[in-house]
Amino acid sequence: MPDAAEPAAQGRAPAAPAAGARSARVQARRAVNSPLAALCVTEITSWGVLYYAFPVLAPAITRDTGWSTGAITAAFSAALIVAALGGIPVGRALDRRGPRALMTGGSVLAALSVLGLAAAPNFWWFTACWLVAGAAMSAVLYQPAFAALTRYYAPRHVTALTTLTLAAGLASTVFAPLTDALSSQLSWRGSYLVLAAVLAAVTVPLHWLALRRPWPSPHEGATHRTAPAANHVMGRAAVWGTVRSRPFLLLAAALTLSAFTGFAVVVNLIALLTSRGADASVAAWALGLGGIGQVTGRLGYRALARRTGVRARTVSILALSAVTTAALAVIPGPVGLLIAVAFLAGTTRGIATLLQPTAVSDRWGTAAYGSLSGILAAPITTATAMAPFAGAALAAVLGGYPNMFLALTGAAVLAALFAIGTAPPAARDR
Repeated sequence: MPDAAEPAAQGRAPAAPAAGARSARVQARRAVNSPLAALCVTEITSWGVLYYAFPVLAPAITRDTGWSTGAITAAFSAALIVAALGGIPVGRALDRRGPRALMTGGSVLAALSVLGLAAAPNFWWFTACWLVAGAAMSAVLYQPAFAALTRYYAPRHVTALTTLTLAAGLASTVFAPLTDALSSQLSWRGSYLVLAAVLAAVTVPLHWLALRRPWPSPHEGATHRTAPAANHVMGRAAVWGTVRSRPFLLLAAALTLSAFTGFAVVVNLIALLTSRGADASVAAWALGLGGIGQVTGRLGYRALARRTGVRARTVSILALSAVTTAALAVIPGPVGLLIAVAFLAGTTRGIATLLQPTAVSDRWGTAAYGSLSGILAAPITTATAMAPFAGAALAAVLGGYPNMFLALTGAAVLAALFAIGTAPPAARDR
């Protein structure tokens, strides 16, 4: 594990034991004692159950209940919007009290909401349970985990955040086939019952035990590369002053447009490639290669962060996203070239994934990381929830997927232009 494998405040970890077989109990104890290891496990499980299980079970839900696919998908999207809005008060609570009680409570609420989905007697109950699940998502998915790692592992938090996003990227790899296997033996209700049990058994104890160490003060681990705001506690007035500042508003606009564009590209990539003449299975492979590209991009982010300043890094990443989106829009073929571009687009998305969790600490430090990142995440998550529907609607209005990708290119270019003004004066030279 890299240097960031244990929080800076705890000092250097003991040397690894001599080579040999390690018991499951020793491994479990170490995971419990490491917030990073524990959060890697809980994020895989939380994303897998609360997010990736739904598209696998949606056809069975529709067949069994008669509820339309559009209706149940709207309920799921509403949960994402609730999660976005809930991130604002969750962020404030994180800054004051730390992640232990909040993430443990979120895990309990998440498990109860999934149980409610399994027992839903009608569509309105089903929708209400998804809204509760959205509230739970705000307390257990990326934002609180990012806040915890940013404070625990400062100033080496970029390594910890990269490790977490790489691990969480396995959520679909683990839970999509697991959910499919469950649904082949059980009903969708039975599958959700099992998944609720898994969610509770894994995440509740890990959040409670691994996050029990004292919550570090904002100035612990601060370095000369940390924004000045990290050296003192940022009050509510200062938080809202930052939120109303031009750099923060431009940052929110840039990352929201980027998230909307990136997610719309992912959701509509197969449709674009098949419209260019690719076989459906080849298009699916292209999408999968884009996922590998995301992992590649995330692995390279730490080196990029060491070699570039805040503004240059943000502008260049968002500009590269615009370039790859434009290439997908205008290149008619051959299919092999389009697949290569899809891989590059995935690499860019992977790098952009780490822009959001580091955006606040790079510019304003960690003093109010939870509050500021919660506010920043609200429009980004909302745009992500709207992207699938908006992308399909744009394709219908503009006369096809190539034209829709051109429109997305325009949004990506605007995001890169907004990014020019996202660095406050104190952060421009870092």
